[in-house]
Amino acid sequence: MGPFQDAKTWAVELLGLSRDAMHIYVGLTVFLLVAILFRLPLRDWRPLAAVVLVAIAGEVWDLFERLRPEQTPFWAASWHDLWNTCFWPTVLFALARFAPKALKR
Repeated sequence: MGPFQDAKTWAVELLGLSRDAMHIYVGLTVFLLVAILFRLPLRDWRPLAAVVLVAIAGEVWDLFERLRPEQTPFWAASWHDLWNTCFWPTVLFALARFAPKALKR
């Protein structure tokens, strides 16, 4: 295992969460922190873009750590992780962007 995998395992054990839950929490944390730190509304595309970039960077790092002769990339797991990380921030973004318009009708 590489340092990134070791750090993820340590965080999972420390917080007592599953790896899937960690992806969800990371996605929501990045989304909300970017919005708060840069004073952006949740309907702005940039907090969601930050989540997508962080999720992709994490999966690329995972894939590079698996680029060894004895291991092969597990593409389904990477897509699953991307989905888990991006789903709820995307829901919040869509609600913030489109729900106020729908309610005014």
